[in-house]
Amino acid sequence: MEFEAERAAEILREVPALPGVFALRGEVPKAEPYLTRTTDLRRRMTRLLAPPESQSKRLNLRDRVRFIEYTVTGSDFESHLVLYDAAAAIFGHIEARRRLRLHTPFFLRLTMQHAHPRVYSTNRLSKRGLDHTYGPFPSRAAAERYCDAVLDLFKLRRCYEDLEVSPTHPGCAYGEMKMCMAPCNTSCTSEEYAAEARAVEAFFATHGESMLAAIGAERDHASAEMEFEKAAALHDQFQKVKSAASLADPLVRPLPQLAAVIVQAASKRDAEVQEAAIFLLKAGCIAGPARLSTLGVRAVKEQTSVGSSLFAQPLMLQAIPLDEGPVAAVESPEVRAEQLLAGLDARLHPTPDLASLSDHLSLLRRWYYRPEKQRAGEVFLPNADGSWPIRRILRGAARMAIGEPKAMAETQRDQAPEAKMKILHEGREGVERMVPVVSKRGKRAKEPGLAAESPTSNGETV
Repeated sequence: MEFEAERAAEILREVPALPGVFALRGEVPKAEPYLTRTTDLRRRMTRLLAPPESQSKRLNLRDRVRFIEYTVTGSDFESHLVLYDAAAAIFGHIEARRRLRLHTPFFLRLTMQHAHPRVYSTNRLSKRGLDHTYGPFPSRAAAERYCDAVLDLFKLRRCYEDLEVSPTHPGCAYGEMKMCMAPCNTSCTSEEYAAEARAVEAFFATHGESMLAAIGAERDHASAEMEFEKAAALHDQFQKVKSAASLADPLVRPLPQLAAVIVQAASKRDAEVQEAAIFLLKAGCIAGPARLSTLGVRAVKEQTSVGSSLFAQPLMLQAIPLDEGPVAAVESPEVRAEQLLAGLDARLHPTPDLASLSDHLSLLRRWYYRPEKQRAGEVFLPNADGSWPIRRILRGAARMAIGEPKAMAETQRDQAPEAKMKILHEGREGVERMVPVVSKRGKRAKEPGLAAESPTSNGETV
């Protein structure tokens, strides 16, 4: 919108008092705009564009702003993503990265293209090694801790030198401790070392399930054959592998396979429509938001503790439009969610540049590795076959749109007044029973042995 200092109060009343990102531009086209995010657009703009107070050192841009641009957002995650896109479009990727203080996360890289592969932690991305780059990790210490735990299970080399294989090579301490296959002094063949490297690759790709399944099957076989000492040793090895695999978050995957659906609260531009903001993470890049309507999502159990009765939530069903002809087809929530994810997938570039990939991964790490109580929104990883858990995503969207579950108030039965009882069919064996008497407004409660008073047509009481 166009800004005029004389009509500042009138113009700012049109700005919503909602979270968002805004830019204040001047008359000069090449001048850098004032770009930032805020939790209240109207209040922040009023502070910058209202008449300045006398002897105040607060920043005031009233006489320099000519145009106002803003975008309403629904969450802190969306605000950071919108702010990054706007800063990259205005100032470039390098300046946007500096303004938002984005740093590439740390990963583990397995150099499978090398004659003697090794694993090391790094925060530099290269197109050549993306297929064997695993992450992101919350910090360098976390990446190295996981790397050391995995290398303790295998005999891959840990040295950084370019090996010159020779029988006279002195080797290292890991080779003396039998923790390395020592390819430097031809202690193993190239085929044996390549097989060990493929085992490490399978461990990273499956979060240790490839090794756990083999050890678990061998342990069960030893237990069935009454070889209890061998089974106990295999169980200890199973626990060691399991503890090493637990050091990596479920989000840690090869970058080409890194995918997730992030559900956030949608911007409140229409209070009557219950929608959630959906972001798609694929191959490390983020697309979104797209607004997903929760109409027709049966989230009864998440919203109340009375059960799944439609009496508790009668508005959770979608209305079916009626025509003179056949009944019109109604789009189910599952189909609606699948179409939305397909649309987000089409918006992603098939081969993103490394700068955008690094920045998106930095934004993801900044949000994902927060403490769970401070991380707003939900994240859903794909199934083992690559499909999306559509039902879980819909329930998560309903929780974000409708709100957190509300527990019913507990009934204080001990403090309830003593109810009056009445005997039905007194003296008849097998039929006689006690029932409570419900009091009605304007009438006395019935008591055993007494008839209720009822007025006649002429006003007399019988």
